[in-house]
Amino acid sequence: MSKSPEAASIRAASPADFLRLFYPFHYQVGSTVERALRGEQLSQHQTVILWIIHSEGDEGLTMRRKDIEARIGNWFDITSSAISKALRSLARADMPYLSIAEDPRSGREKLVTMTAEGQRQIRQMIARSEAFIGRIVEKLSDEEIRSGLQFMRRVSEIVPGLDRASE
Repeated sequence: MSKSPEAASIRAASPADFLRLFYPFHYQVGSTVERALRGEQLSQHQTVILWIIHSEGDEGLTMRRKDIEARIGNWFDITSSAISKALRSLARADMPYLSIAEDPRSGREKLVTMTAEGQRQIRQMIARSEAFIGRIVEKLSDEEIRSGLQFMRRVSEIVPGLDRASE
């Protein structure tokens, strides 16, 4: 069964429509949600480091420094020394969110572990962001919420495969 002319027209126009929405969604919405996640204390790089460990680390707590560097490099054009600086700042007495130790598997590698205070910070980051996103959701219908979540899940499944295919 073929698609209707209207459906075909919508499909043909959708790449341009998605591209027009990319800037406001990625930069305006994304930056605003990121500010909620970051709060008053953390820098952008510190926030991303904590989030990477929380999302991709062993049990959400531990990750090798080189793996953090590889992941953050996918998000930012950042030097290794800037990553080291951000990691050290998250292990200071005034911000004791990480501990950095020698990796027992390699003396040249560092193992970064989220402390109990870091885990508390992650919970606060999540609570701030959920509260902000809740303000957005209040303005959406149930169908918009369902459709939006379904769309975001599906795109999140598709994009990593496309990114690898372009290499």
